Amino acid sequence: MYQQSRLNQNSSNFFQKLKDFDYVLLFCILLLGCISLGTMYSTDGGEILFHTKSHFVKLIIFTFMMFIISFINIKFWFLIGHISYLIVIGLLIWTYFFGIKSSGSQRWIDLYFINLQPSELMKICIILCLAKFFHRKKLENVNSIYTILTSSIIILLPMGLVIVQPDLGTSVLIAISGIAVLWFAGINHKYFVYTMITFLISLPFIISFLQPYQKLRVLTFLNPDRDPLGAGYQIIQSKIAVGSGGIFGKGFLKGTQSYLEFLPEKHTDFIFTLFSEEFGFVGSAFLLLIYAVIIFRIIAIGLSSRSYFAKLFCYSFGAAIFVYITINMSMVLGLLPIVGSPLPIMSYGGSSMLATMAGFGIVMSAKIHRQQSIA
Repeated sequence: MYQQSRLNQNSSNFFQKLKDFDYVLLFCILLLGCISLGTMYSTDGGEILFHTKSHFVKLIIFTFMMFIISFINIKFWFLIGHISYLIVIGLLIWTYFFGIKSSGSQRWIDLYFINLQPSELMKICIILCLAKFFHRKKLENVNSIYTILTSSIIILLPMGLVIVQPDLGTSVLIAISGIAVLWFAGINHKYFVYTMITFLISLPFIISFLQPYQKLRVLTFLNPDRDPLGAGYQIIQSKIAVGSGGIFGKGFLKGTQSYLEFLPEKHTDFIFTLFSEEFGFVGSAFLLLIYAVIIFRIIAIGLSSRSYFAKLFCYSFGAAIFVYITINMSMVLGLLPIVGSPLPIMSYGGSSMLATMAGFGIVMSAKIHRQQSIA
């Protein structure tokens, strides 16, 4: 009788958690996944080739992972906040010494079933770590020297480990993820102003330490026509593709820039270019609408959460997703220099999707356990 009662209670808890899912957010994530799969099919020339198959498998696995993470109590994610950060720091150090080298960068660890890029995981773990750090901070201690120095070290340490890979773009995204937590935690705005002024003053000095290819990207951003067949080729072709899409686009599988191979690396950071060429302004606006609903639901879940940790995570993760989208689309439109910034879920890449789906899973956990307080 006791076992039967326990079984019924577990079944009841499971269905209650299932009932508490944010189905609007879930629908948008699945819809975005379907759109990304169709776009990946287009990058393979209308055939089910390597990128399409690989993207589909990762989408299925990481969506299932998101469901598992969702059912785990938000207290667990609070408990492992600092541990997860330290584990990824260890992975970044391992990458520096033993990582896979490709195209002059050393960013990946070979796990046989996936080439893991720890810097992508840090985008989530740094939010977890700082959200836990600020969870128990009293308001009067938020702006103390100890708090500011500690949180700065938490942000700067992984940044340094990623910069030496070298991967300046991802290090900036990690910093933005961390800074988002500081902003929502209530750090005085004057510190952000001081940091920005210091950064602008130091910019010439920072540029002098950039790798040659990174300096070339900055120069290409300022004047893409200086080398239209070399460094400026990708961004010029990207803008041509987006512009040629017009209002309604050229139609699915009819993007000439993509199919005639004018656009390199279209399955990764430049996936939006192909999508925009085929579906035009209307399709691009619809894609942005999906992202807007996703961000809105993440913020709404943060508002409804009882625990401060869950609120900080949701607000910061929502802000980070917004920044990732903005940087990626600005990059392919020539409004920012080319950096390694994948479009969430849309771009091909296992580590990026792993981190994004894990983030969505923790947000869902916050929704299911929104009445859960964390002492």
